[in-house]
Amino acid sequence: MKNTLGSSSDIASINRQLFNLYELGADIKLRFPRIFFPLNVEGIIPKTMNPSTDITFNATLQQNIGLDKQYFGAQYQLIWQPSALSKMNFKIIDLEFINNQNVNNYFNVYKNAYSRLNDIAKDYNTNPDNLNSDGDLIIPNGAVNFMSEVLNNQTPLNDQNGRFQEVNLIKERQTRLTTNNLIFGSSFGINYKSQENILDESFFQLQWKISLVGSLLNEIIKSTDAEKNENDQYEIAGVTPSQYIKTELNYIKHWQLSTETVLALRAFGGVAIPFGNAENIPFNRSYFSGGANDNRGWRAYQLGPGSSTNLNEFNEANLKLTFNLEYRFPFIGNMSAAFFIDAGNIWNVLDNVNDPTYRFDGLQDLNEIAVGTGFGLRYDFDFFVFRLDTGFKTHDPSLPISSRWQTDYAIKNAVFNIGINYPF
Repeated sequence: MKNTLGSSSDIASINRQLFNLYELGADIKLRFPRIFFPLNVEGIIPKTMNPSTDITFNATLQQNIGLDKQYFGAQYQLIWQPSALSKMNFKIIDLEFINNQNVNNYFNVYKNAYSRLNDIAKDYNTNPDNLNSDGDLIIPNGAVNFMSEVLNNQTPLNDQNGRFQEVNLIKERQTRLTTNNLIFGSSFGINYKSQENILDESFFQLQWKISLVGSLLNEIIKSTDAEKNENDQYEIAGVTPSQYIKTELNYIKHWQLSTETVLALRAFGGVAIPFGNAENIPFNRSYFSGGANDNRGWRAYQLGPGSSTNLNEFNEANLKLTFNLEYRFPFIGNMSAAFFIDAGNIWNVLDNVNDPTYRFDGLQDLNEIAVGTGFGLRYDFDFFVFRLDTGFKTHDPSLPISSRWQTDYAIKNAVFNIGINYPF
């Protein structure tokens, strides 16, 4: 069994429930102390590398983006250790089905999208059946019907109008976040950690992973002479299989400055490129920024993409850069403290998003790196560390260029992050 609770909140939303994210699930894992593979690989992966084979089945109920989701998955992977400090894994089968629940609740959850759509409807709606007694779009039918009427040219709007394009973007995002996903692929990863024992506080860790999703499955579907849908995509039981390639690199370095003082650094970069049967990345395989383990000047999902103005409740994209620096030192008793600087952002690249404020089009977009700074307190309970970090927006890329650097560190501008154990 597994469960997760989390919270990230700013001072303006302190009246929200404390734990607004949860995950409940169950895993069945079978581990065999040898390699199970159709070919004999003992010459490549000898027994001295402690090889093992993991077969896992899992199911999860998750509330972390406002709409309930059900996850069902299966994995088959080979694991071995070329040395005492390194580990490799080859996930031959990575299968996941994401079933979205309560999709009719979309506009009750994504209130910013509903508010923008409702404002447009006040000027352009021509169907009184779409509205309630207050003149607002009915959820869900009125909102859905109005979008359909706009996109089918049944209102005064046309595709040359900016409001038409805004409705189209709202519709595309709704479809993407409520569409079920089928993910079938493979991945290979390397993890090297120079730490020789738990008392060694001067070490580095390097992790690299590459994933290829959907290519084999789509070739199998194609070989059956299956027909494509109206979007020129293959389907299985009404679900479009995802197809993309993804790679990411994570580097962590700790310097022990004194007995109880540590300087910790993390640098992360990741990108996922859709191709073939897909135009974008499944929500749960894309990147977000902000939150207790990321840029602590923003709440989770509230940073980016790029220089966009955060009109959506849950922002994500397919390219991410993150840099973190943290100075940790003793405070009182079992309590320690830290000063931190977090920098990074997410962008869209090589997918179907065309908004220039969302996209990464070159090195000039690095000026959209967001910077958060702050102070944290940590209490060591021996078996885990409780963490409270207070972050402030120091460079906000959503603002005009001349106003991005912020110096107002008033408590009303603080973002409070609760976490368990260190972020890196």
